[in-house]
Amino acid sequence: MLRVGGRSVTWVPPLLLLVAITVTDYNTTGEFRIISWIVLVPGIAAAICGVWTTALYAVLSIGAYTFVDNAWPHELQAGLPDFILVTTGGILSTLACAVRVRGERRALHMRDVTDTVRSTVLRPLPKDWGGLEHAGIYLTADAQARVGGDFYDIQPSPHGTRVLVGDVQGKGLGAVETASVLLGTFREAGFHEADLTVLADRLEARMVRHREYTTALGRADGDRFATAVLLGFPADRDDVVDAVVFGHEPPLAVGPGGVRILPLRGGLPLGFRDLSPGTPRTHRVPLAPDETLLMVTDGVTEARDADGRFYRLAEHVARALSADPRIAAPARLVALVRDGTLRHCRGHLADDTTAFAVRRTLAAGSEGHEGGRSPN
Repeated sequence: MLRVGGRSVTWVPPLLLLVAITVTDYNTTGEFRIISWIVLVPGIAAAICGVWTTALYAVLSIGAYTFVDNAWPHELQAGLPDFILVTTGGILSTLACAVRVRGERRALHMRDVTDTVRSTVLRPLPKDWGGLEHAGIYLTADAQARVGGDFYDIQPSPHGTRVLVGDVQGKGLGAVETASVLLGTFREAGFHEADLTVLADRLEARMVRHREYTTALGRADGDRFATAVLLGFPADRDDVVDAVVFGHEPPLAVGPGGVRILPLRGGLPLGFRDLSPGTPRTHRVPLAPDETLLMVTDGVTEARDADGRFYRLAEHVARALSADPRIAAPARLVALVRDGTLRHCRGHLADDTTAFAVRRTLAAGSEGHEGGRSPN
């Protein structure tokens, strides 16, 4: 908690308090006795130090109390009652510190588990993975949760590179589980399926099967769904992108020519195919090699300021791009979205917030098949 030059100095505040109380009591008149305040020393140590350090301060406090109190005439001594107070305070402080340290270790362990879950759902992506320069930011509405229902991934394949960005309805472990299920299907089918429409069908079928599974378990999240954008960068073309939209905001294309919203019709979210049976439509739209595709979840589009106004993402990006064309780089772009969203809502995120940006690299055509084998 307190470090100087990389070394912990949490032991300093209780030591200063111990010395201050001891010296003050020793050098004041008998009518002004504050030695019993020394019970505060192990109490402060319990809040910021380790167990053994707290126990040491408990012993030092008892010793200092005994020394200073016996230095006064008998009629001015605080006596046995305050000695019992200091001793009991030291013991209780040590026990409280042990409980605190145990809770902190458990919290750190749970954070490690959560980080493992997050890295499994949102796996680290190698640089220029699948011939795409990429960058992403992910902020959970609950700062302690560290993982939620937003997801994104890139899957190279012999047929081109596929990108999936989405948002599972709801929060909690059920949303994380659903996101993991969809990403697992995307990573496997995205490698093997040549047709983006077939991949979209596989995602829809997996979502339906997962809902049937959770319903059979009697869980209350049997009506869960997900919005998503599925992109395909053909291996033989560098001037187009294929896209399927599942009830999600269409991507923004950001480049030297400005900012434009891809003209995509939004289909139904994953899990709602029964409302409109049929094969999802795949759109092929032109995309310049130097244009970046920016996809965000509703944590960005539904962010509100103090007056209830929504965050105008396209306008914000367009202004920034006109001031600095380099903002179109994926890393700069997602940083701009992150900062703009947090500034707009004053740091109070109402939902998980994700921004993911991709742009073709010069070697895009030669990196699309991972050596012809399925990745892990």
